[in-house]
Amino acid sequence: MTALALALAGTAWMSAAPADAAPHAHVAAADTVHATNAAAPATEAAAAGATTPFSSYEGESGTLGGGATKVSLTAAPTTQYSSAALEASGHAYAHLSGAGQSVQWTNNTGKPISYINVRASIPDSASGGGITATLNLYVNGTFRQTLNLNSKQTWIYEGAAYNSSDNQKPADGRPRVFFDESHTFVTGTPIPAGSTFQLKKDSANSAAFYDIDVIDVENPPAPLAQPAGSISITSCGAVASTAPTNGSAAGGSVDSRAAIQNCINQAQSQKKILWIPQGTFYVKGTSGLTATGITIAGAGMWYSTIYRDVPLPNNVGLAALFSVTSCTVQNFHIDANAISRNYLLGGDGGAMDTTGTNWVTSGMWAQHTMSGIWASGTGGKVQNSRFTDTWADGINLNNQSLSGGKSQVGNSLTATNNFIRGAGDDSLAINSTAYQINGSGTRIDFPPMTNATVTNNTAIAPWGGKGVGIFGGSGHVVSGNYVSDTSRFIGLAAGRFGTNGSDLTSATVKNNVIVRSGGNAYNQTQPTVHIGNASDGQQVGTVDKVTATGNTIANSLYDAVGFSTSKNTLLQNNTITSPGRNGIVVAPPNYPAPSGSATITGNTLTGLASGRSAFVSNSSGFTATVTNNSWQTVAP
Repeated sequence: MTALALALAGTAWMSAAPADAAPHAHVAAADTVHATNAAAPATEAAAAGATTPFSSYEGESGTLGGGATKVSLTAAPTTQYSSAALEASGHAYAHLSGAGQSVQWTNNTGKPISYINVRASIPDSASGGGITATLNLYVNGTFRQTLNLNSKQTWIYEGAAYNSSDNQKPADGRPRVFFDESHTFVTGTPIPAGSTFQLKKDSANSAAFYDIDVIDVENPPAPLAQPAGSISITSCGAVASTAPTNGSAAGGSVDSRAAIQNCINQAQSQKKILWIPQGTFYVKGTSGLTATGITIAGAGMWYSTIYRDVPLPNNVGLAALFSVTSCTVQNFHIDANAISRNYLLGGDGGAMDTTGTNWVTSGMWAQHTMSGIWASGTGGKVQNSRFTDTWADGINLNNQSLSGGKSQVGNSLTATNNFIRGAGDDSLAINSTAYQINGSGTRIDFPPMTNATVTNNTAIAPWGGKGVGIFGGSGHVVSGNYVSDTSRFIGLAAGRFGTNGSDLTSATVKNNVIVRSGGNAYNQTQPTVHIGNASDGQQVGTVDKVTATGNTIANSLYDAVGFSTSKNTLLQNNTITSPGRNGIVVAPPNYPAPSGSATITGNTLTGLASGRSAFVSNSSGFTATVTNNSWQTVAP
């Protein structure tokens, strides 16, 4: 089988709940996949990534009915442009285009299903701007409810302006950003264990097609109760809307921004918790919310929502919805009406910018915002959260958030047990800035980041960036993460970001699983894992002492591992399976390595295609010590 065929064969990605959600945990069964691939054992896949309270069923792994078809990526891209299959998780999806066509799965979680989240694509309108449509849910063959879908926050056209983030003119062609996610509670009795559930296009479902990428299923806990002594935003006049959103704000919704900020101010002065009850509360206009030193808590990500409804276009550089310092923010959902990454035209400024000391972000779910969380400071942690359909990074740990034109730090920051899918830039990034030039031309220097920890996160199908980026600083640990299905860029990169980024002087990359990754953005045929100073086209800076051990790198679209200029790298005891091109390459195409050094030892490579090489060096100035690897110790 080819590498792509192996990738699509699939094994189960296991999913269970964290300890505090154990009563509602689900374990994905064999027909559920966040597939690693046939060559990466399920035990390796299970050990990496986030532990989540939901299970994911891939569209292409369901039972197709009525003439529905499976669409898969059959070869690595030969152009720099995107496609729906390239942006899909598993690089495949189920296609429903006629009345009666369906995709069906069996609830093998062992638990009832009371909540579903569908990642799907429906067509754009003829002139751009999207449409709304419905799709029907059946349980055990009986109609259960109608689901609302839309394409208002998808379909960007690159046309002649490659890498466009805001062009909504279908006539320009070359579309990207196909999939969006919609969630709802199941109407009536939860879907019992062992029952079938089906998405079906009936005659009343008006979209020309429905591309079903994945459906997440779960049984959420009951809403959390308001903490004693806390201040509810409704006490300040915030008004909840019960009408569902579908790519834009619900009609008749009330602007609660002033009321919420008033309650924040009270909570700060009285040292109390700010409470966000059940319902959807709107923040309209171009101003966000600010808080310092308090806890902001909701009834749960399934129940409490703050929805940012900004004017489009807004012609204002927006701050994030929440700008918080030394706060704990937990257990609610953030959504927005953003229709592109361009914050002056169709963007919303992000979900949350946070800094300070010992801040915590936990149990959050952000969608359709610029970034999910943009975070600096000391000792902060983002955990047990979901970031889906973001226009930029899912999680960005940095040393510049809320700097206010002053030097800022990014020390001992942690991202753990988070789920990120469909990011418009990097799913997860450690982003150390060396300096910035402010509006008056003054240079502001930032101390390099230290000791960031990125562990046991899941990063799936980023359509605009990398799975994990380690850009500058020292002492970072990136371990136990699951990365899959990048569309355009590297799966995991260790280097320096841009000309003003900090040098990377040490990092440990261990026990990650990275599959079906790499990309052909800018026609660069990028590797799955890259170590060196040119990860974003900048041939500058120092990348030193990166240790990569125990990682599984499978079904790469192009080369599995690439080195550009870097020194003292240790690539040891990694498992490489079925690369689309070569195994390990010094100076792969577009990533020069005029100097540097690496020790490459104890690595295992299988599934190499005919005519390809396990190890290639294209640089006489780069010293690679290559010993005791499988292609050296085992006869072909």
